[in-house]
Amino acid sequence: MCGAKAGGPDASTIKPGETTIQGQLTRDGEPVTGYVRLLDSTGEFTAEVPTSATGQFRFYAAEGTWTVRALVPGGTADRTVVAQQGGLAEVAIAV
Repeated sequence: MCGAKAGGPDASTIKPGETTIQGQLTRDGEPVTGYVRLLDSTGEFTAEVPTSATGQFRFYAAEGTWTVRALVPGGTADRTVVAQQGGLAEVAIAV
């Protein structure tokens, strides 16, 4: 139930009614490139996308509770996010 696009978020591409999870990866305040995984409420892998050159990512997901997992050289970090139907959930992840 998730579609993922690479290349980083562009707010103009969000369509009304879509449930979106997006954010940015940083280390010491600077953008980091890597991969971001989306895990469902049971911890099951759902999707993975590479970040953009500025550390940005986006998932289109069903409403519910998700875990966003950052995978970058030298570290990982998890964040829990609750996505609401038709809403935009912003996630900042520092690794």
